[in-house]
Amino acid sequence: MRGGHYICGLPGGVRPGFPLRSGTIHRMFLPIALLALLADAADPAAGQAPPEFLKTLINTLPLALIAAAAYLLLFRPEQERRKRQQDLLGGLKKNDRVVTTAGIYGTVANVERDADRVVLKIDDAANVKITVTLSSIARVLGDDKSEARTGRDES
Repeated sequence: MRGGHYICGLPGGVRPGFPLRSGTIHRMFLPIALLALLADAADPAAGQAPPEFLKTLINTLPLALIAAAAYLLLFRPEQERRKRQQDLLGGLKKNDRVVTTAGIYGTVANVERDADRVVLKIDDAANVKITVTLSSIARVLGDDKSEARTGRDES
């Protein structure tokens, strides 16, 4: 193996698995490369340094994009889901058919919002009632299954 790489045997200067060839700019890095060129565009003969604003922009832009993506993908949907659940629990009233997060079906017998409790009637014949927390109500059932109000997105 004359003239090859000491590990893989490829000709000198070629690294296996490296997607970029010398002298080319990968498409993904093109916008960042253009911003870097703008930052370095100051006239070296005039002795001007690159504008600090562009350097700061290049350094903080990726962090700002990550923060915006995190807000749009993580925090905002969770806030909307929490608001729908609060609206659902705010409209809870006596004789609503509900399902708890444990999967128990029942009819609301009493709502005590200040104590954060809901009394559910499970079986009318045996007069079985249970007390659950208000936040354990998963959804309110209508007369028909298609009319169910829920605190979560079902799409």
